[in-house]
Amino acid sequence: MAISIEDIKKLRAMTGAGLADVKKALTEAEGDFDKAKELLRERGLAIAAKRSDRETSNGCVLVKAADGFAAMIALKCETDFVANGADFIALTQSVLDAAIAAKCQTLDEVKELTLADGQKVQDAVTQRSGITGEKMELDGYLTLSGENIEVYDHMGKHTLGTMVQLNKANAEAGHKLAMQVAAMKPVALDAQSVDQKILDEEYKTAVEKSKLEQVQKYVDNKLKKAGINPNLVDSEDHIESNMSKGWLTQEQADEARKLIAEGKAEGEAQLKMPMIEGIAKGRVQKFLKESCLVDQEFQFGDGDKQTVAQWLQAQDKELKVVAFQRFTLVAE
Repeated sequence: MAISIEDIKKLRAMTGAGLADVKKALTEAEGDFDKAKELLRERGLAIAAKRSDRETSNGCVLVKAADGFAAMIALKCETDFVANGADFIALTQSVLDAAIAAKCQTLDEVKELTLADGQKVQDAVTQRSGITGEKMELDGYLTLSGENIEVYDHMGKHTLGTMVQLNKANAEAGHKLAMQVAAMKPVALDAQSVDQKILDEEYKTAVEKSKLEQVQKYVDNKLKKAGINPNLVDSEDHIESNMSKGWLTQEQADEARKLIAEGKAEGEAQLKMPMIEGIAKGRVQKFLKESCLVDQEFQFGDGDKQTVAQWLQAQDKELKVVAFQRFTLVAE
């Protein structure tokens, strides 16, 4: 049967599918709109299954606050071309709007929502996958509940979103702190909020790094006494490269290797664990200062070097950060 252009436009408006896909579905369904919609859905399922092993490293991150509830969500896809499409962004926004309205607490709850057009969220995502031919998935659903929440879409690019909640109303301070969270990537609100597993791993890494540094001092001293520049022999690849350039002779290279082995053995034998542990603890404290929001240096003040907590006190002695959330699709 002949399919009218009006029917094609109508189904396209209902589904967002391309003209060719809509025409094909209507033709196969012999003009039955419900059947045509189901055909488009099935095509989306087939494409999603076919590309299930693909990496979704691009996408759209949106954030919103309304009526004492804030959330952000990411709809991920394979390419930035699809991620920047108006229809893709609109779908992400419709999912977020529905999640905000329902005050969903989990991503599973979001997937079960019904959108304004009557589609379930997961079905809408699957259908969009069929339209674009790319794998898509929802991810990164984060929430905050309560008053005084400011949200931030970094540079309006929909790739990094943040939310910050204060204990008192102060939109300007909240906005600046949301930018701080975007720029400085805090892992926790304060030192007491840092997961013990993170602290244990940081301490372990700091101990190993401190050991290596102390041992390297012995190595460097032996090399310098022999008249060999440590920078020329700091790796086997570097030694070979500098020999090929004529910066090291074979004899110097062999001597360097011998001295490096001797220096490492001496250094390891002379390690003093109380000193190593003290250095490691200092490194963990530095990590906390750089990684805890209230202890970070505030980046958006008037030039004075203040921590976030100090800057907040300067705005209002009672002003404090209650919570924050951050999500990005950008590799950092």
